[in-house]
Amino acid sequence: MEEFFTMIVLIADATLRVSTPLILAALAGLYAERSGVVDIALEGKLLGAAFAAATVAAVTHSAWLGLAAGITFAVALAMIHAYACVTHKGDQVVSGMAINILVAGLGPTLALAWFRQGGQTPRVEGGARFHPWSWPGAEAVADIPVIGPIYFEIISGHNMFVYIAVLCVPLTAWVIYKTRFGLRLRAVGESPEAVDTAGISVDWMRYQALIVTGILCGIGGTYLSIAQNAGFLRNMSAGQGFIALAALIFGKWRPWPTMFACFLFAFTDAVQTRLQGVDIPGIGIIPVQFIQALPFALTVILLAGFVGKAVAPRASGIPYIKER
Repeated sequence: MEEFFTMIVLIADATLRVSTPLILAALAGLYAERSGVVDIALEGKLLGAAFAAATVAAVTHSAWLGLAAGITFAVALAMIHAYACVTHKGDQVVSGMAINILVAGLGPTLALAWFRQGGQTPRVEGGARFHPWSWPGAEAVADIPVIGPIYFEIISGHNMFVYIAVLCVPLTAWVIYKTRFGLRLRAVGESPEAVDTAGISVDWMRYQALIVTGILCGIGGTYLSIAQNAGFLRNMSAGQGFIALAALIFGKWRPWPTMFACFLFAFTDAVQTRLQGVDIPGIGIIPVQFIQALPFALTVILLAGFVGKAVAPRASGIPYIKER
């Protein structure tokens, strides 16, 4: 029983860590899509921010400068998307895929040219990384049954980005449903003509939404490279931007359900990590490739049959052309 409880605690701990970039990227997508802009470039923004953060942190030995670089790069990518789709009314899916493809090749190419380490950045240590926080009394209560492991493993010992991601959920819910900005944002995503008639710039609202999207993806990408890991690796985002988009759809474009969807996907990822190489009685050792496919298989299954009718904002994906 004790071993089972320990396993549950460790899986919960891993779920929180794995869900962090998913939550940040999904909330980023929520702002974009609530404004009427489809943003499938979440993957590219995560990966680009991871590269920028790791590169600057490795050179300056400052994690905070790495965070600033990650956010700046992600916001720059968001502005490219906005310029193409909002200003010039381009196809939002094509623009997003172009950004994903661009970043997937740009990061490793620049890393290879600058550092000569096979398309990755040098390993970052010390002040160039964000380290886990240990909460007061965590070590003292670690041996207390039930309460100790929960406090020591699940509540304490995480990177600051984990707490930021969780806090961003109620903050986003408040912004979307309780503020003037949120009201206008939702209105732009549902009826941009009405917003324009009221004298509010549709394009500016969508630009603001994409700036927020860039900031959140910048934080998520920074977490990947200099908090969860110790440097940039080729394709290190590993499809998490697309899974975050699936979580957003599964959560029906609402903050709290989206967070729980991210937890679900992260849980499958945490479980598959622990199942690799385990000899299951009556089944044997499951192939690693099958286990690694679990999060993506769950994404397809949930979106195909268990989400129900997910209705996106009515103006989502439709460029707004003002009538003269």
